[in-house]
Amino acid sequence: MASPTLDGETELSDENKEPGAAPYGNFINYYTFNPPENRLNLIPSSLLHDLGYDGRETLLMLDVGCNSGDLSVALYKHLLTSGYEGALHLLGFDRDEALVLRAQTSNPDARHISFIPLDITQEQASRSQLKEYLDQFGHPRFHLCVCLAVTMWVHLNHGDSGLTDLLSLLASMSDHLLLEAQPWKCYRSAARRLRKLGRSGFDHFKTLEIQGNMTEHIRRYLEEKCGMELWQSFGSTAWDRQLLLFKKDK
Repeated sequence: MASPTLDGETELSDENKEPGAAPYGNFINYYTFNPPENRLNLIPSSLLHDLGYDGRETLLMLDVGCNSGDLSVALYKHLLTSGYEGALHLLGFDRDEALVLRAQTSNPDARHISFIPLDITQEQASRSQLKEYLDQFGHPRFHLCVCLAVTMWVHLNHGDSGLTDLLSLLASMSDHLLLEAQPWKCYRSAARRLRKLGRSGFDHFKTLEIQGNMTEHIRRYLEEKCGMELWQSFGSTAWDRQLLLFKKDK
């Protein structure tokens, strides 16, 4: 039986399911210990209406690091329960091809929901693939980008520049960005788990200059460097992580 720890992660008895065994955050059973409802309970189903969309245009949504797609599908359905009548298309991607295959296999609506393997840290290739998707609909950017519990893994594996490159890329391709950043205590926990498993640590962990209040660092970067502004905070999850919605400052 899994039991949550104080930092919002989960200790699992099977080493292959231990969060520390997934150094890129690609946990094989992630939604068993962090079900979609943990986020959906904070996100209003009227979000698309609240953002000013009236159903007269096709909306495009991007889910960064979709894992097995459970949250992607649940969020898609959640946003349609308020009676939004416009067309909504969702693209989810993850660097783990096995997880993407699971998402594709269990996809209940292949007409409106797509999943592809993609490594967002390969900026040129990922930008090209995402632009190709946008071009299919004649839109320059996604109307809504969702990036939940991804920033830490990019930061740990690719350093400060990896984190800022990610934020810049997403901001450039999104009108709205819904973001959940892991707090610094989760960085320490992730590094500790790798050591417990006898694996090599994160190369960049000891050299990171961006540390401490990660939510505040990310907010400031998006506002000062990326032309976005904080539009709304939806509060914190049970794991004490804030859900923040940013809007492109047009």
